[in-house]
Amino acid sequence: MPKSPASKTAATEPSPVAAFEQSLAELETLVAKMEGGDLSLDESLGAFERGIALYRTCQTALAQAEARVKLVLDPEHPETAQPFAPDEEP
Repeated sequence: MPKSPASKTAATEPSPVAAFEQSLAELETLVAKMEGGDLSLDESLGAFERGIALYRTCQTALAQAEARVKLVLDPEHPETAQPFAPDEEP
């Protein structure tokens, strides 16, 4: 039985967690290159622009993850869900 186009697309796209981790790893690599000081001004500007895009991607992924956690914590009222606080030790 052939796969539907939607399942083919879903199989080729990384999960949100994998996409976040990939973006974060690339951002860390860019920062290391920029801190090394071996890039030209043009390369530095390009790395900075890419870094800003990666930062925004990571922020969006974190906001989506937070929203999912709030929905799990309080499905009826996710906007008022409180963060999980582990039991205090005696």
